[in-house]
Amino acid sequence: MEEKLQDLETLEQEDIRQGKYMTFCIGSDVFGIELKYVNEIIQMQQIAPIPEVEHFIKGLINLRGKIIPVIDVADRFGKQLFEYNDRTCIIVIDVQNVVVGLIVETISEVVSIEEEDILPPPNVSKANAQAKFIRGIGKIGDHVKLLLDPVKLLSDNSLDFAEKQEEDEEE
Repeated sequence: MEEKLQDLETLEQEDIRQGKYMTFCIGSDVFGIELKYVNEIIQMQQIAPIPEVEHFIKGLINLRGKIIPVIDVADRFGKQLFEYNDRTCIIVIDVQNVVVGLIVETISEVVSIEEEDILPPPNVSKANAQAKFIRGIGKIGDHVKLLLDPVKLLSDNSLDFAEKQEEDEEE
C-alpha cells in the first residue's frame, strides 16, 4: 500500500512539472531545461579539477557526500566564458540516473511552455556546438527560449566518465 502511495506521489510530482522549464542565462542567450530533470539549484562551490578530460568539464563537487561532475555550459557551447561570481549557480540534473551539475551564469525563472508552442530546432550548421543539444525553441509571447535536450547533452561521448562514476558509487 505504501509503495502505491509513493508511486502516486511520484506521478503527481511529474504531472506538476509537465510543460515547465527552468530557464537560465549565458550571456544574452536564454536556455531552458525541462523541470522534471532538475534535482536542485545550488550556489557555486569549490570544484576539484579532473585531469585529462574535456575543457568544459570543470571537475567534481561534493554535494552532501555525493560526488557530482560539473560542466560549464558556456564553455560546452563555445560561448564567451564568464567569471564565476555570487550569481553563478549549478543546476543539478538527473538524466537516466546520471547526475551532473550544469554551471550557468544566472538562473532566470520557471516558465510554462505548452508543447504546441515548441518549434523544432532550426537546421543550422553542424559547426554550432550547441545546436545538437537543442530540443526545440520555446515561444513565450515575443520571447524565445532555447530548450535543451539533457539526454543528448549527457549522452555525448565526452561525458562517459559521469556514467562510469555513477556505476562505481553503486558497487
